[in-house]
Parts: sequence; C-alpha cells; structure tokens
Amino acid sequence: MSEPLLEIKDLFARVGDKEIIKGLNLKINRGEIHAIMGPNGAGKSSLSYILSGKDNYEVTSGKVLFKGKNLLSLSTEERAHAGLFLSMQSPIEIPGVAVSNFLKQAVNSVRKANNEPELDMLSFMKLLKTEAQKLQISPEMLKRFVNVGFSGGEKKRFETLQMALLKPDFCILDEIDSGVDIDALKTISEGINTLKNENNAFLIITHHEQLLQQIVPDYVHIFADGQIIKTGDKTLAHEVEESGYGKFPSKE
Repeated sequence: MSEPLLEIKDLFARVGDKEIIKGLNLKINRGEIHAIMGPNGAGKSSLSYILSGKDNYEVTSGKVLFKGKNLLSLSTEERAHAGLFLSMQSPIEIPGVAVSNFLKQAVNSVRKANNEPELDMLSFMKLLKTEAQKLQISPEMLKRFVNVGFSGGEKKRFETLQMALLKPDFCILDEIDSGVDIDALKTISEGINTLKNENNAFLIITHHEQLLQQIVPDYVHIFADGQIIKTGDKTLAHEVEESGYGKFPSKE
C-alpha cells in the first residue's frame, strides 16, 4: 500500500499562549477529497495556516508528513514548490502587480524548483487564456492588479485559476464558497472537479453542505476545539446542515 500524500500525527499547535490544535490525526491519500466542517473558532483555518507555513503559528508537538517528508521543516515557498497550495478565505490585494505577471512568476518559480524549463511569454499567455476561459475569467480581469477591486466571486475564480496553472498535488480550500453567488460557485466547483485526479488530493474547509453537493467529498470530518470529533461520508454534512454541531459532543 502506498504512503499517504499527507499524514498528520498527534499534532499540537498554538498562537501565542492559546492552544488551537489539540492532538490532531489525519491521513489523506492521493485521489481523495476530505472536507472539514465545524463551528467558528474551532481551529479549521488555523490548520490550513499551519500546513501552509504561516508565521506566528507554533507547532509544539507532533508531525506532518507530505509525500513522506517532514513538511514542518520546509519554508512556505518550499512547501509551494513541493506541491502544496492554499486557497485563502480572504485573499490579499497586491496593488501594482498585474494578474498575468503574478501568475507567470508563480508558474515559472514552481517549474524552476522542479527542474522544468520556464515558459516564455507566448507559451504562458496561451496557457493562461485557455485556463481563464474555462473559469469565465475575462481578458480584462487578467490585466488588473491582483485582487484589487475584485468581487468575492472574482477572487475565488482567481484562486481556482492559480490551481489550474500550478497543478499542485495537495490543495487546501479555506471557505472557497465564502462571498460567492450561486453562479460563481457552480463555475468554481466545476473547475475544481476538472482539476481532481488520481494523483492529487483536496482538503476543503467549509460551513455549507451546498458546496459539498457540487464537490463531493470521500470523507467529512467534524472539527471542534482543535481536533476531529467525528468522521463520516458525505451524509455527515447533511446531518450538520439539518441539526447543527450541537449533536456532536467534543472528545474528553
């Protein structure tokens, strides 16, 4: 049996004096979609930040293995080069940096790190145009500054476009349905479903069953007080939608 793409072993972490992850264990194999649901403040987004290497999050014990190697020893840039991607809940604006230039630099940075030839401008723009059309992203949007003045739907389409171009092995989607209307959600979901294959995996953080009706997970985990308290299939998301989180008692 092949090793998990991502394996979290008895992970504890904190921000300042506050412990936010409390003995988390999770295995994600290639080809799988895992969803994490839970109340606000449970530590869901904090987990995504820890995996992506955001500053100020201190792992106090435990391990995270990515492709069998110690993920926690890598810098944020090295994690991205290794194939980890985070779609942020609230992507930041970068005034003065055009979308097309940002994406070209990102793609070639990953290609260079993996000893692949960098794309010239013509090749990159052809690829960019093809992937942008699939997500209903206009040529005008590609000329704008990164996330500046973008609507919620535009920001999440842009995050999905990054995934389509970078082709990461492990994608963390932190509330990609937040601030998105029904039409945009459908387009984004279709784009993500197109990206899924037997070699990559997704970790979806969401509050809503509606997203998981369009991107169907193999596993749903209920997350509360820094740990997973229940795991099931897609029907678990429906239970949450119907009854809330109160019926799932925290672990002692």
